[in-house]
Amino acid sequence: MKAKELTKTEFLKEVVNYEENPSEWKYLGDKPCLVDFYAAWCGPCRMVAPILEELAGEYHGKVDIYKVDTEKEQELAAAFGIRSIPSLLFCPKTGRPQMVQGAMSKTDLKKMIDEVLLVK
Repeated sequence: MKAKELTKTEFLKEVVNYEENPSEWKYLGDKPCLVDFYAAWCGPCRMVAPILEELAGEYHGKVDIYKVDTEKEQELAAAFGIRSIPSLLFCPKTGRPQMVQGAMSKTDLKKMIDEVLLVK
C-alpha cells in the first residue's frame, strides 16, 4: 500500500469539502487520515516520504495516508495556511484535525497516529 497523491478535487471529496462548509469541519473519510503537504524540492519532505510509504503499508485498512504537492495544489495549500513544509494534517474520524509542521521520525509519526487518529 502506498500513500495516495491528492488533487484539490479529490481532497474535497475524500477529506473535507471546505468550500461547501467553510466554517465547519466535516470529515468525509471512512477512516482517519494523515495528509502530507510537501514539495518535491524540499529536503525534509524527501526524508519523510519513505517513512510515510512504510506507514501506509503498516496502517493499511486503519488509516489513509495522502500526499498533497503544494507546488501543484497551491490553492489547497493556501486554504490550510501552509507556510512551511512538510506540514502534516492528522484528521481523526471525529473531532478537530491537528496540524504539525516539520519533519517527524517514524517513532513520532506512529505515536501521533496512535494517539490522535486511532484513539479508542
